[in-house]
This record gives sequence, structure tokens and C-alpha cells, in this order.
Amino acid sequence: MRQYELKRLSIGKETLAYRTCGAGDNVVLIHGNMSSSVHWQTTMEHLEGKYRVFAPDIRGFGDSSYNQRFDSLHELAVDLELFLDEAGIDTCSLVGWSTGGGVVLEMAADLPDRIKKAILVESVPPTGYPMFKKDSSGQPILSELLKNKEEIAVDPVQVAPVLDAYATGNREMMRMIWNAVIYNRVQPPAGDYEQYLDAMMKQRNLVDIDYSLLTFNITDKPTGSAPGSNRISKIQCPVTMIHGKLDLVVPYGWAVEAQKSIPDAKLITLDSTGHSPITDDPELFYKTLIDNLR
Repeated sequence: MRQYELKRLSIGKETLAYRTCGAGDNVVLIHGNMSSSVHWQTTMEHLEGKYRVFAPDIRGFGDSSYNQRFDSLHELAVDLELFLDEAGIDTCSLVGWSTGGGVVLEMAADLPDRIKKAILVESVPPTGYPMFKKDSSGQPILSELLKNKEEIAVDPVQVAPVLDAYATGNREMMRMIWNAVIYNRVQPPAGDYEQYLDAMMKQRNLVDIDYSLLTFNITDKPTGSAPGSNRISKIQCPVTMIHGKLDLVVPYGWAVEAQKSIPDAKLITLDSTGHSPITDDPELFYKTLIDNLR
């Protein structure tokens, strides 16, 4: 995996780390949960001959600061909107993976005149990511949603083990989690995987990001966790969804439903990939991405 120089920009109370390369129309890559701009470096290699590419670390991830806690994906979108200003990016296309897709939607709603295209890769849906209380065997109680950060922090399945892994530097726990649900089909090359683990271990905002995903809802209909803001109606750019049928983190059926709530969204189905098409079928993913950035 090619290494891109880490740079930094101040956006007021925070400092965002980022990587950049190439020349041409601007493309900004927004990473997901438990990751950073490092996870985009192979994508940057494929785009840099055609585009000017930026890959920032979201607040509390990677090498970006985490001076203030947050409660919403919109706050992270505002960070990145300030980043666009400071980096001199007038207009751009956005690509968001997983949690990053929710941030992309918030940015597209805020900046309809500046965002040319929004591409969502295995994205959280516009109605957010539900988290449920667990029974004694660790199974979700589908009638009982988690309600606040305190409940999220002690979730025995999705959160507490990750917090413990971060606190103790347990890379093998993180590897086990990713191998189970993200790299369950194809694992990255060993050297790349170690760099991805390095990036994962820098996350400091897990409870904030999980709460933000739980309460994310930009549709016009309420969920069990959040009233609908209907900010989705402000999005004017074309939205393309790239989603694998075998995704264990954001099930494909969620993408089918999400398409119905995003005006004129196009859903591209990848039959043989899961939550990480970048590693499951890189040739197909990069071709699909580049075709839809044109």
C-alpha cells in the first residue's frame, strides 16, 4: 500500500489530519467507524491519476484532534465543511464508507451548491443505525433500543469489548472483530492489515460515534431513536449507493429501503462483496467508483 504524507489543517477548536494526492476535480473520501484515512490509501492510488483527492481523519479518529465531544453526525459534517474551506475546496464529489456515508449525506444537505456528487459505500441508512439492549446470552432485545451514551458504553457485545481493546491495546481483539464481520471474506495483505490496525487503535470517540449513528435520522419520519429532521429534502446532488449483498454490518435490505427515502438515488448492487468491497473485490469496486465519479 502506497503511503501518503500526513498533513494537518486547523478548523477552529479542532485540527484535522488528512492525506491528499493528484490533480483535477476534487474528490473527498470520508472513512467509517473504527478506521481512518489510512483505509482509503489504496483507493487514493487508483484515483490520483484522474482527480485531486483528499482523505481527512474525522474528529476523534486517526491523527485528528478530539478536543470536544459530539452528539451527531452533523457536527462532524460541519468539521469537514470547515475543512473544505481551509483546504480551498470550492466544489467536490464526496465518497463515504459506512459511517462516512451518513456524514456525506449531512454535508450534501448543508452544501447543495458545492457538492457535485455523493457516493455512499456500504453506508449507514438515512434512518440511522439501531442499537438494542442485550439479553443474558448477548442477543439483541429488538423491543428495547439503547437510549443514551451511558447505556451504549456498557453494551456487552458491540461496544464494551471494543472500548476494552482500545484501553489495553489489544490489536488481536480488533483483528478478530474485523475478520468476523468486515474482512470476513477477504483479508487485506498482512502489511496493510497491520497499518489498518494501527489506525483503528487511534480511535477515541467510539461512544460518541455510536450515539450519533443511533440518533441519525434525516428522513421525514421518526424512528424509535430520533425524530426525522427531513434534511434529506435539501440534498440536490446525484446520490449513488454502492452496496454488497453480503454485508454483515449494514445489511443489503437496509440499502434497498434507504434508496426509497433518498430522492432519485441509484443503487448499484455488488453480488459477491460484504462491508469492505475495497478488499473483497478491489477491481470491481474501483471500476464502479470511477465510473460513477465521471
